Amino acid sequence: MAIREDAQRNHDALFPNHTSTLRRTDPELVELFDNWAFGDVLADETLDVRTRLRVQLAALIACHAVAEYRVMARAALHVGVTPVELKEIVYQAVPYVGMGRVFDVLHVTNEVLEGRGIALPLPPQSTTNPDTRFEKGRAVQTQIFGDAIARMVAEAPTDQRHIHDFLAANCFGDFYTRGGLDLKTRELLTFSMLASMGGCEAQLAGHVAGNLAVGNDRRVLVATVTQLIPFIGYPRGLNALRVLDQATRG
Repeated sequence: MAIREDAQRNHDALFPNHTSTLRRTDPELVELFDNWAFGDVLADETLDVRTRLRVQLAALIACHAVAEYRVMARAALHVGVTPVELKEIVYQAVPYVGMGRVFDVLHVTNEVLEGRGIALPLPPQSTTNPDTRFEKGRAVQTQIFGDAIARMVAEAPTDQRHIHDFLAANCFGDFYTRGGLDLKTRELLTFSMLASMGGCEAQLAGHVAGNLAVGNDRRVLVATVTQLIPFIGYPRGLNALRVLDQATRG
């Protein structure tokens, strides 16, 4: 077996002049993986290369695949993902995967950016302040999920209402309202993270509906899962597709 011409071309577009050490130690695995991930999988051209790299980075953060994230972050910058976009992908992960997983990734991101001579910190992207974060966050929630938000808050047990306030002010007010990425992209990143973590099927179903509401249709979501499977594996990919099927049935 050898790496096919199409797979090698796609690989080189992301990693020019790169010689993998694994081609020496594990040539069979590299050939199998590259022919699949950079050949077969990339035959689906639904996502442009920048979107593909952004959702894959989100998935790698969710998996806490720090070493692979470093490699793919460099590739993302090479194909035109901006430093601000790269940082915003990392920031978007905080409310979904937690700082426990994001901490290492954030340091790697800084190392990759500074290694390219990019001065930190980057320009600020926050659009809210302590007085507006709750109101603006709830507005974004309602824009994405509609009346379901009001029902969820009304039905929440009294001793859990503060969590719903956190969701509005922190998750959506602090993060979704930031610049650097539009709402469609942020929802697609969230879908990618939830699919990649596994065990988040209830939340994934909600964000399937959210993605459909902001314009990421079934074709885009299936294509996203397709591009994630090489990095998250078949079980999580198939679970995500099952949730998608259930949410879009009929």
